[in-house]
Amino acid sequence: MTHSKQAAKRVRQNQKQRESNKAKRSAMRSAEKKVRQAASGEQAAQAFGAAAQKIDKAAKAGVVHRNAAARRKSRLAKAANKLAATR
Repeated sequence: MTHSKQAAKRVRQNQKQRESNKAKRSAMRSAEKKVRQAASGEQAAQAFGAAAQKIDKAAKAGVVHRNAAARRKSRLAKAANKLAATR
């Protein structure tokens, strides 16, 4: 139990922000998974565009660090290109 009204409000705000961050992180990870599980190079390229957008949005919101976002996109692009070359 909180000791003041403002502390109670902060608890509510933190909970709301935590849920938002969780949703953004989950969407980002799901988009990454779609790229890695793509059946063809064309599907991988299409999924990569969506994943890159989700990663950038997560970085802008502060869910992940911008360097971590860049690293994720780089590794994902490498995986998508590998899929395109093999299939």
